[in-house]
Amino acid sequence: MTKTMRNWGLLGLAGCVLTTAVWGYEDVYLTGVPDYQWEYGCFGTACGNLMGYWDRHGLPDFYTGPTAGGVAPLTSYSWQGHGGIIALWASKAGLDGRPSNQPGHVDDYWVSYESSAPDPYVTLGRKEHAWDCIGDFIGLSQRKWTNLGGECDGNLDAYTFTYWDSSGARRVNFTPTPAAGLPAIDLQSGLRAWAEYRGYGADTFTQLCEFDPDITTPGAGFTYEDLKAEIKAGFPVLVHLQDPGKKSQSIGNMPRANPPIHGMLAYGYYELDDGRKFVRTRESWATGDTLHEWNNQSWTPSLPDFLPIRGLIGFHPRPRITAVERVSGGIKVRWEGPEAELYYAATDTRRQVHRYVVERSTSLEDLNFVAASEPTQAREITLPDCCPGGALYRVTLLPPE
Repeated sequence: MTKTMRNWGLLGLAGCVLTTAVWGYEDVYLTGVPDYQWEYGCFGTACGNLMGYWDRHGLPDFYTGPTAGGVAPLTSYSWQGHGGIIALWASKAGLDGRPSNQPGHVDDYWVSYESSAPDPYVTLGRKEHAWDCIGDFIGLSQRKWTNLGGECDGNLDAYTFTYWDSSGARRVNFTPTPAAGLPAIDLQSGLRAWAEYRGYGADTFTQLCEFDPDITTPGAGFTYEDLKAEIKAGFPVLVHLQDPGKKSQSIGNMPRANPPIHGMLAYGYYELDDGRKFVRTRESWATGDTLHEWNNQSWTPSLPDFLPIRGLIGFHPRPRITAVERVSGGIKVRWEGPEAELYYAATDTRRQVHRYVVERSTSLEDLNFVAASEPTQAREITLPDCCPGGALYRVTLLPPE
């Protein structure tokens, strides 16, 4: 249901500011999304916002460090005592409880912004640290690869790479071949591996935006309706910005280094009666809410490079059972899983998005799971103990209503 509303105030629209009232009819966004300052790369920061969001919304083991009592804070300001959250995507000796003599991501891979120099662990002749932050798993700042997707060599400091299906089709749970070097990773496959490292399962996807001129199948690509579907289903989406005509650039000793890119996190949408469509984002610069019009124009007018949207990266964490135990007359199942809330500004209402059903198989050899509970938004349920011979349980995340 939609409702016409009047929005007064200032709305940042891709670098512009509206100072007059505008009529809108749909303004929907996910609540409680972190807004971290840029540190060690835009996509590192954007992924920090993404995983910080999920740490606050049902998956508490994405961040377990000492900052803010072990719950990812909404900001990364040092003056608030939140600076240690940077270790979520860029671990560093002496940061967030890490021993000062234990190198991390920054110590092993970072020289300076856009540096093409060899990684410090190479020049110092030591082994890499055991991967422990998002940046490690997505290849951030790691100068290891050549001929990434036939486009560039990488990665410059602050950069990472994403593979796309040029047909415009959605590519789900993709892992690159080792052709560019080992380990064979990119941003979306790295996010999946990071989730597994933290004890969770996840599904990821990449898809070129419908505006991208490289799409070979007419009418294909990620659309605005696809974005709305992700938000309504409770999933923020990473936005990859890049000039479609620039697949590499010459920097330092790299004639085909990563091209200029930018990454941000989309967590809402805003539509006007005149047909214009906007995306609500976290910019990776701790600048608060920003609205970008859904088009093929640059989304970063404050930067010298022309950076329109190239594609989207989706991340869908799965639920994880944490306990199955017998209680008086029943079986109690507890789990962790996505717990998103949507805010509908037009009606000033909120809705919990994610629902689950517990399924059971009474055969341990020939698995045949059937629903053992009604749909629920809780994270635990007690079921009748119907199976003295034993049973297996699983929790399934249901499609949105």
